[in-house]
Amino acid sequence: MSTTGVASTEAPADSPAPYRWRWAALFVILAAEVMDLLDAVVTNIAGPSMRADLGGGASTLQWLAAAYTLSMAVGLVTGGRLGDIHGRRRMFMVGAAGFTVGSLLCAIAGSPEILIAARVVQGLFGAVMLPQGLGMIKEMFPPKESQKAFGMFGPVMGLSAVCGPILAGWLVDADYFGTGWRMIFLINLPLGLAALLGAARYLPKGRSETKPRLDIPGMLLVSLGAILIIFPLVQGREYDWPVWTFAMMAASVVVFAVFARYESSRSRAGQDPLVVPSLFRKRGFSGGMVLGLVFFSTMQGFMLVFNLYTQIGLGYSPLKAGLVMVPWSGGMIVGFGIAQGVARFGRAVLQAGTVIMALGVFGVWLTLDMVGAGVGPWQLLPALLVTGIGMGLLMAPFFDIVLASVEQHETGSASGTMTAMQQLGGAFGVALLGTVFFGLLGGGIATAVDHRADDLRGKLTAAHVAPAAQDRVVADLRHCASDRAVAKDPEATPASCARLEKDTRAAVTSPQAAKQIPGALKATASSAFESGFGSVMKTVLWIVDGMLVLTFLLSFLLPRQARPEESAGH
Repeated sequence: MSTTGVASTEAPADSPAPYRWRWAALFVILAAEVMDLLDAVVTNIAGPSMRADLGGGASTLQWLAAAYTLSMAVGLVTGGRLGDIHGRRRMFMVGAAGFTVGSLLCAIAGSPEILIAARVVQGLFGAVMLPQGLGMIKEMFPPKESQKAFGMFGPVMGLSAVCGPILAGWLVDADYFGTGWRMIFLINLPLGLAALLGAARYLPKGRSETKPRLDIPGMLLVSLGAILIIFPLVQGREYDWPVWTFAMMAASVVVFAVFARYESSRSRAGQDPLVVPSLFRKRGFSGGMVLGLVFFSTMQGFMLVFNLYTQIGLGYSPLKAGLVMVPWSGGMIVGFGIAQGVARFGRAVLQAGTVIMALGVFGVWLTLDMVGAGVGPWQLLPALLVTGIGMGLLMAPFFDIVLASVEQHETGSASGTMTAMQQLGGAFGVALLGTVFFGLLGGGIATAVDHRADDLRGKLTAAHVAPAAQDRVVADLRHCASDRAVAKDPEATPASCARLEKDTRAAVTSPQAAKQIPGALKATASSAFESGFGSVMKTVLWIVDGMLVLTFLLSFLLPRQARPEESAGH
């Protein structure tokens, strides 16, 4: 998402009138954004159904999402530049058409390999489609309207992130016409067709006066760098972070350094670079890239961990877990509305949003601390509402401030780079907070079992279990509960759980004990499971708030206003 305006709030009297259909065009662009955001999250919910239908190993579930993320991240910078070369409307339509075809291929896939390949097609064409909309918004909207236009992205992102899992769960459960999970891709066909028709009718036809050439070596370098960093971030936890994942990330730094040097030399030679070096000499853009990387890492990581907590830790259904996040989305819309009324304060609005969002996250922590494992949706509502309001305030001015200084010839490069940064930030946040969450989870649940060990021993004593057998059963339960919580394949039975079952059978001394012991173990495990998830979630919330503090500090890298001339007028 990206970009904006021109230089001054008051347009000169002889300036051309704003594009007539700009608001209709904005909704076409937002519709494309919704398609992308929905398809980025639906496989998290529908993945088990896909795997049950098509087969595949445990890694299949991860690759259904990773293939999309990787291919999009690889193509985004190039996709933005293609709009400069061939025209933004044309490339938007090419991207929308390809994305729709990719959705159809997903819907008719007969094997996991074909489905994953179709997800790559979706991601690549999505990378062509998305940056064009951002560049067109910059061209279509006058400065006074640009913040409002870019501010629409915040609520749309939030609603899509929440509605995606709800929609996916509903469509899979409803099984319309016997399509099951395939319907989550089939609904993209009318959406894609509508986006194409809307683009043909409402998007502007303008193109760059000077047609740049595509920088093929730069494209190959940035694609290699993106693969080297996104792949290990997405797959690292699946493979327990072997040395090669860190080697790939280190190599990506080298590749990006080579890329930067190559782009600078290409620019000095008067050739067209893929990423215009002058972008990074702009305070708003370079500061915004750093801030955006941290913020989108925070946002995506928080969403992942919170959904894991509600679905696995609290046992919510996918639909219920999605509905819990509705106050957050509602808060984002409220925050966006407030931001429009105080837009004149520029960077201060973003900073206030960061503080309010951090207070909301602390409110979630306080709720979990006070209520405990039995926390319900209504108890979480106030804190999530505040979190959403802060996020809406933060995001409404973000794109306007970061990309207002981008010049016409830099638009495609800036749009692709900014959107790629979001993908990278999201992947990094998911990897970081997901790894921390699962890294702490086993120990958190084991500790929770320890806290309940005396009570469990009392129940085992009442069932006439010998002390030595009690020790074995308690130790087995500790390991089993921990291993089951962090298992990469939830359908597999950990060795510790098989050992628990064996030792439990050996501890049974009477028919009465055979009834009492499993019940005592189940109750203890269930209680420890909920308590362990809650304690780990609270730890992660402190990390999220720390990342928001860093976001606040980085916001001082941004200019006070989107346009210096603006402040002079107030």
